Amino acid sequence: MNIAVSIVTINYNGLEDTCALIESIPFNENMEVIVVDNASNNHEAETIAQRYPRVNVIKSDKNLGFAGGNNLGIQAAQGKYLFLINNDTIFKDFNVRALIERMESSQKIGIACPKIRFAWGTNPIQFAGYTSLSIITVRNQAIGFNAEDHGQYDTAHPTPYAHGAAMLIRHDAINKVGLMPECYFLYYEELDWSMIFTRAGYQIWYEPKCTIYHKESQATGQNSPLRTYYITRNRFLLVKRNPKEFIQPLAYLYLFCIVVLRDILKYIFSFRFDLLKATLRALKDFILYAQSNAACTRSALPLIRASASLKNVKQKL
Repeated sequence: MNIAVSIVTINYNGLEDTCALIESIPFNENMEVIVVDNASNNHEAETIAQRYPRVNVIKSDKNLGFAGGNNLGIQAAQGKYLFLINNDTIFKDFNVRALIERMESSQKIGIACPKIRFAWGTNPIQFAGYTSLSIITVRNQAIGFNAEDHGQYDTAHPTPYAHGAAMLIRHDAINKVGLMPECYFLYYEELDWSMIFTRAGYQIWYEPKCTIYHKESQATGQNSPLRTYYITRNRFLLVKRNPKEFIQPLAYLYLFCIVVLRDILKYIFSFRFDLLKATLRALKDFILYAQSNAACTRSALPLIRASASLKNVKQKL
């Protein structure tokens, strides 16, 4: 049997969200659904496998992060196309076929992303493509962010980067460019991967005929030390790993003298010493990594010491 699409998602202590996503997918013989459990608590992997026997559940004994978890799913996937999607998203109209048709319109297209709308309120737009990152500030914008959807972003177009919440990827393109860089662990890895795809000659497209609804970052918290650490560290890491995309000396100067110093002062005056500590640790770890010239692997940076050993949970329970 030829599998057209492998849907891959990561579960990390998010059983309710993951189940809601699975239940919004109309299974058929041309697709497979893979859930990579990133060492969740309370036997969540086993629960998912028992509830959904058609889902291939892969359990890691360590939290491998966003890239590491997706890479496990990618290596297990058999589909011609791989749809990497956050577990805190849902489909209301399952139209992945539109993404496939966009991909099949040109062999140069390596990734296609749907329109992403928030799952709350009036479902404003989260993503309708990206603008390019500034070569100095390392900042960009999500097109249409927080706008009401009146059809004004219903034209497909190329976009410089894929959105990590939902991206359909050509399997043979991954075989060419390699797996997602794992040294980020969380945040910015899809931007780096997008640059790798672009340098390999592939295009990335936004295709609004497919829409998903995103509940947004519930696993890490919007102002958590975890998020602060990885956002801070990985901005610098992105610049280091992509010297042709940025003016490195100016980008480093801006990030340190403007962004980091601003954040340090903000955390001091708001008495958020947990976030201050996370910021300083992020700087220290990046500097140590930069000096080592290590490869972009899980073991290259602190807090990324994840074992790759697996347990396949789905055994015809």
